[in-house]
Amino acid sequence: MPVTAQQVEFIPLAIYTAIAVGLIGVLLAAAYFLGSGRDSADKHIPYESGVVPTGAARHASQVPFYLIAIFFIVFDVEGSFILTWATAWDLLGIPGLVHITAFVVILMLGLIWLWMKGGLEWGPSAMRMRGKH
Repeated sequence: MPVTAQQVEFIPLAIYTAIAVGLIGVLLAAAYFLGSGRDSADKHIPYESGVVPTGAARHASQVPFYLIAIFFIVFDVEGSFILTWATAWDLLGIPGLVHITAFVVILMLGLIWLWMKGGLEWGPSAMRMRGKH
């Protein structure tokens, strides 16, 4: 059975996959044979940068932490889209410019709405401080 040109294109992918699977196997085998395999009480405590943990590990995180994470994801994805557009701007022309401008404007409107709703205030604001006095 003759090999087609399409099958020849998959040879580098097959080689790369074989090397990756082989490397993973070698590393797992090395960890298994070179590891001590002994169990101790110290292995079951959480490691906190060298600080001995105290109290329960389960606690509710504050909302601003989640807001920061969501904002990072949104604007990181926005940055990757804009970077992708910027690398091919000459091929996309005016329609691409219109699309990326609409994308940025929609995200900007979302940021303004978020700002107006107070989603970017993480500490005590001046208004809340005035209300307490």
